[in-house]
Amino acid sequence: MLALVLLAGLALSSLPVACGGEPPAVAGTQWRLAWWPVDGLDPREFTITLRFEDGRLGGTAAVNSYGGPYALAADGGFRVGDLAVTGMAGPPRAMRAEAAYLRLLRAARVLLLSADGGELVLRDGGGRDLLRFVPVR
Repeated sequence: MLALVLLAGLALSSLPVACGGEPPAVAGTQWRLAWWPVDGLDPREFTITLRFEDGRLGGTAAVNSYGGPYALAADGGFRVGDLAVTGMAGPPRAMRAEAAYLRLLRAARVLLLSADGGELVLRDGGGRDLLRFVPVR
């Protein structure tokens, strides 16, 4: 049975679940951002990470730490709940990168994990890649 998690009116449990399927195995993994569709900002210049643990995600978003709940369905359907973000200021370029990352993370609707675990991709509802991550080892 799928538990209901409600945050500020967002029903995370409303994701479709394929019968008999299992969500991609991301629990206990940590990733570093390698690509995004943001012109003029290379994500590899910043510390942008994503960690999945105990039903929550979190990491570093260029300047600040962030965290919050997520829902992941067997078919890869993905939703991020309300995120808590620390409030430190940083250089303007890093703050722009952080804002772009958090916007794209919140827009993600599909999570794909490569068979070898070498890449994690977050896509929007239209199938466009938003964020590509490589594992932190």
